[in-house]
Amino acid sequence: MAEKAVILGAGESGVGAAILAQRKGFEVFVSDAGRIREPYIELLHSYGLPFESGQHTPEKILDATTVIKSPGIPDTAPLIWQCRAAGIPVISEIEFAGRYTRARTVCITGSNGKTTTTMLTYHILQKAGFNVGLAGNVGQSFARQVAEKEFDLYVIELSSFQLDGMYDFRADVAILLNITPDHLDRYDYRMENYVDSKFRIIRNQTAADTFIYNADDPIIVKELEKYTIPATRLPFTLGEPPSLGAGTTGNIMIINSKTKFSMSIFDFALQGKHNTYNTMAAGLAAAALNIRNETVRESLADFKGVEHRLESFLKVHGIEFINDSKATNVNSTWYALECVNKPIVWICGGEEHGNDYSELLDLVRRKVKAIVCLGRDNSRLINAFKGIVNDIVDTHDMNEAVRSAYYLASDNEAVLLSPACKSFDLFESYEDRGRQFKACVRQL
Repeated sequence: MAEKAVILGAGESGVGAAILAQRKGFEVFVSDAGRIREPYIELLHSYGLPFESGQHTPEKILDATTVIKSPGIPDTAPLIWQCRAAGIPVISEIEFAGRYTRARTVCITGSNGKTTTTMLTYHILQKAGFNVGLAGNVGQSFARQVAEKEFDLYVIELSSFQLDGMYDFRADVAILLNITPDHLDRYDYRMENYVDSKFRIIRNQTAADTFIYNADDPIIVKELEKYTIPATRLPFTLGEPPSLGAGTTGNIMIINSKTKFSMSIFDFALQGKHNTYNTMAAGLAAAALNIRNETVRESLADFKGVEHRLESFLKVHGIEFINDSKATNVNSTWYALECVNKPIVWICGGEEHGNDYSELLDLVRRKVKAIVCLGRDNSRLINAFKGIVNDIVDTHDMNEAVRSAYYLASDNEAVLLSPACKSFDLFESYEDRGRQFKACVRQL
């Protein structure tokens, strides 16, 4: 009798898990309470995978031997409680895929900078000639690649939601960039629960593995006191370089590992303090994998960046338009405001969960000449910055927001879309928001 794998959620990770489960001889059933997007319906049909859309049928789910759930489904969902009460293991797609590959993994998490660091690390490894896959929150799902391709190494971006469903999975190289409050609604509004989730990145690591972490992050440093970590520890800091790890002396980044590597931060493709952290983390991953210094230097200098993350894509009449739609929390926006070195007209707003804007006040006071709020209800944003910035405009669609920002900005200034909020009040995703922003700018 074949084991039965039930996959909850039919997005990229769910459909990938279904394909892998079928390849490994499981009886497979896919269930999504929402509407499955057409490309995934076609994929499920092409593999002959049974599925349901718009509902969960408990009797079809509760006879599973393994349940693989989408990261978007919270552990508190009643169906998940039912599965666990019935003794059915509930795991993530990453955990499931990890059982069927011997490839090495570089796994990256943090509240901010994950995608940039993941893409930069992947860029270095590609340039070094590795047979490397890109997975997790970016690229094709890890499970589908394990099912259909033969990579020797994967670079995997991991959210806290994905880490929560991992038990036996092990990262050969684990990177923890930073920890700031985010997604607390999924963690009983308790910061310690979210911190515990992020630290699952080092779960199961051995003395043969590497742990790369931000030694300037006070939450990480404090939490490390609780752990005995057998892996080689490679901290990074903007301060003096540690004997093993990365740091800066003046404007020179220095990596001390098996060999020494140094490079001017002005030669990095990615500029700004937060990107120096991201670059150090990727450089340390390259050092852990014994990549030649020349390759690392070239890669750090010619990387093209990530769409929707501080993407400077167009100038109109001397005004620079920057798409940072991926900034879905306050801390991401702090980094964006810190990075832009000219007067800013700031477009912000969206779906928020009790955001605390106080940490932005000093930067906004110093750098922002006008604010364009973009959302269904902008009252909290307006109240937060009233009296800090003279010009605050209330808008409810992207075209109106872009035109308002354009009229408020002048030559040699920047219009920065960095919402500090999720996109779902007016847009399908942060990608949809970013693309609409760019389309509206092009129409100016």
